[in-house]
Amino acid sequence: MHGHTHTKAAIDRMARAIGHMGAVKRMLEEGRDCSDVLVQLAAVRAEITNVSKLILKDHLDHCIVDAVREQDEETIARLKGAIDRLL
Repeated sequence: MHGHTHTKAAIDRMARAIGHMGAVKRMLEEGRDCSDVLVQLAAVRAEITNVSKLILKDHLDHCIVDAVREQDEETIARLKGAIDRLL
């Protein structure tokens, strides 16, 4: 395991996303208005997008810089595959 600059921020954002997901579950169980549920789901998506950006930035700043320097084609290919799945 290795740490990066934005690890704490990513963990904090994931905690918020998990909190939002719990709220969505409760809202559905309570039969809340669909519009309210959709707004909460938008909050989940925003948090996950922000976590993805932080992790990608750290990966580019640390791992990929090293991979390019060392001509590590496997690591670069894995990033390309991860970006394809993310998008």
